[in-house]
Amino acid sequence: MTEAAAAPDPAGADRRLMDAFLEMMAVERAAAANTLKNYGRDLMRFAVFAGARGETLETAGAGDIAAWLAALEADGIAASTAALKVSALKQFYRFLYEEGYRADNPAASIDRPKTRRPLPKILSTDEVAALFDAAENIDGAAGLRLTAMLELLYAAGLRVSELVSLPLAAARKGERALIVRGKGGRERLAPLTPRAVAAIDAYLEVRKAFLPKKKAGASASPWLFPSRGKTGHVTAARFAQMLKDLAVSAGVSPARVSPHVLRHAFATHLLEGGADLRSVQQMLGHADITTTQIYTHVAQDRLRDLVFSKHPLAKKKGNRD
Repeated sequence: MTEAAAAPDPAGADRRLMDAFLEMMAVERAAAANTLKNYGRDLMRFAVFAGARGETLETAGAGDIAAWLAALEADGIAASTAALKVSALKQFYRFLYEEGYRADNPAASIDRPKTRRPLPKILSTDEVAALFDAAENIDGAAGLRLTAMLELLYAAGLRVSELVSLPLAAARKGERALIVRGKGGRERLAPLTPRAVAAIDAYLEVRKAFLPKKKAGASASPWLFPSRGKTGHVTAARFAQMLKDLAVSAGVSPARVSPHVLRHAFATHLLEGGADLRSVQQMLGHADITTTQIYTHVAQDRLRDLVFSKHPLAKKKGNRD
């Protein structure tokens, strides 16, 4: 069995259960389109696996789920990927149980595969400064737009999806904060530094340069960062490429630069500067503080490396213990 094998469409009953679950996730939990797509794909693959064992999604038991996970492991699927698939099944079967489709929850006893979350990659403050310098050296409207987008990533810690889909109404001249709609439709207040406010104000003066030609006036697009592409705004992929190009100009390895790396740098540099973890959690829009705690490990590692490399006694033998 290969995890990625093309699978026939599940039986009608299985399809109806999947559709009911995905509709609940979309309506009640405001799940993102990619999340719904991934959940649907994983449920379909498990339905096919269960069907080969003579079961359906409605009749499959814990043993069928365990056998599927064992097959995934045998196929070399990473533990982190398998954990996501287990999460999909756990939520699906909890839904079936709570809605009365099943009298039991076969996924309740299934443990998620143990994963070790890698520490996020970040940039140094000097590298971030080099990116800003390079952006400010770009002439015209393009430089002002890129500088404003950089400020919102690094000064406000936005996700790239939040950044590119910001409505024009979210940014008014002189405003010291943005209302950001994040994952699950949750809103948060993102404070802005004076530099960020100035960058946004300067960009708003030239925003009309990026509006579709067939529309006139700055109000022709609802997006803060409009474009003439299909989506109507700068896409995450396009912005990521803009950052890669900027990194080359700044003398920073483009392989180390991405929108999410700047978000990581925002969080780590705040903690290194003395910010408390709960405040950083709120600014990042994390629902669970354990997600934010990963940045404390990065900050601690960087401080330890600083002591080992700069402290006058650190070079003496035995002082690293």
